[in-house]
Amino acid sequence: MKHSKRYHNYRENIDRVKAYPLADAIKTIKGNSNCKFDETIEIAARLGVNPKHADQMVRGTVALPHGTGKKVRVLVFAAGEKEEEAKSAGADFVGSQEFVDKIQGGWLDFDVAVATPDMMKVVGRLGKILGSRGLMPNPKSGTVTMDIERTVRELKAGRIEYRVDRQANVAVPVGKVSFSDDQISENVMTLVDTLVKAKPASAKGTYMKGLSICSTMGVGIKLDHQAILADLKK
Repeated sequence: MKHSKRYHNYRENIDRVKAYPLADAIKTIKGNSNCKFDETIEIAARLGVNPKHADQMVRGTVALPHGTGKKVRVLVFAAGEKEEEAKSAGADFVGSQEFVDKIQGGWLDFDVAVATPDMMKVVGRLGKILGSRGLMPNPKSGTVTMDIERTVRELKAGRIEYRVDRQANVAVPVGKVSFSDDQISENVMTLVDTLVKAKPASAKGTYMKGLSICSTMGVGIKLDHQAILADLKK
């Protein structure tokens, strides 16, 4: 695979073996970022679980204290009082059958879909379309709920979903290069704390096996995850 001159220059400034303290890694990423756009910063965690076993599936949501820096377009399937609640909370699109028809017609200009339980009989028809794109409302991710106002506000503020993949990794955005060092650090610590608390009871051995951080156009930087875990215990 061919890489750009920027990539190679970036890689030369990174010790691929060293486990960096979080503060140093953030400074390195920001110091090497010279793109014309605001790069996203992402954390990847390698967990000691076997995703093939249902009781070791790590999945949930986390409200990052400073959000991700991305504007989230929220679609809410609701009616009556809950429809008004969604609108007042800041949902971008609110309705029921009309949005089912739009989606079946190819419209997908939203990032997250939320539904009240009673609307799932209508939304269920969209399983093949939304399911493959990770957009289907799901009770496990908190997007099938009666607490529409709180859910919409949290999603707009930066609540994200995490889910372990087949290789036992979790990768999620934790901010933008334009964020302050403290904002990125606080988001990372909140995410790691959430992952630690989500450890399945059936998982044996070392749970948090590794952490790395990278920007959109950068390379991965290995983090000193043991130091991060120790800080969480203080």
